[in-house]
Amino acid sequence: MKNIETTLRNVGTVSLVGAGPGDPELLTIKAAKAIAAATVLLVDDLVSPAIVALAPPGARVIHVGKRGGCKSTPQAFIEKLMVMAAREGETVVRLKGGDPFIFGRGGEEVEHLRAQGITVQVINGITAGLAGITSLGAPLTHREHAHGVLFITGHVRPGDSDTDWRAIAATARDARLTLVIYMGVRGSAHIQEELLTGLPASTPVAVIQHVSLPDQRHALTSLGQLHSTIERDQLTSPCVIVVGDVVRGVAAARAPEALRRIA
Repeated sequence: MKNIETTLRNVGTVSLVGAGPGDPELLTIKAAKAIAAATVLLVDDLVSPAIVALAPPGARVIHVGKRGGCKSTPQAFIEKLMVMAAREGETVVRLKGGDPFIFGRGGEEVEHLRAQGITVQVINGITAGLAGITSLGAPLTHREHAHGVLFITGHVRPGDSDTDWRAIAATARDARLTLVIYMGVRGSAHIQEELLTGLPASTPVAVIQHVSLPDQRHALTSLGQLHSTIERDQLTSPCVIVVGDVVRGVAAARAPEALRRIA
């Protein structure tokens, strides 16, 4: 019994920490404190080196690549590493781009860790869909233009049924929603075709690459020109695609000629 009690006292903790879109200045204070206190960090590919550099010198940093369309560390192996480190008494930080609970598989990891008796906390981060459009001077919601926002992935697991983009287009039109599409570059031709069944071709769109980083790029276009714009400007992942009338605010603030082009 004494050995069991000692083991339980020595079990460490795990924090799922949102690193935000990349700019270290967009980290929350709580996230920065968690990183600074970590003894083991499991880091996703999309976390910028400047944020990883905030870890203490003696911390063990393990890169567990997670990037759409690329070879990734198996999720089960990442979860095993977290459990093993916690049971060794480590202070573990699972460092994720954006927010752990927005397309970060945080829900799966929390469930697994709790089932193993591991204490886990989640520290939110600014998601790229919000940071991207904000960096261009426009909102996601607006009393006159968008009554809500829908975050959705453009990538589904092999074997899963395809997203019903036609239903989403109709809902966005009828409920006046902004669409924020993650991981949608590779499927942009299909997404465009399906969304055009319910939304006008003139619907404004912003495609934002490398949100908040020094090499951030963006293109303003229309839904009818989405795929051709991505190809023309050679925009690649990681990108977020924002669809809706709020994008007109970007054009109005930054370039009147762009507003004329997408109107």
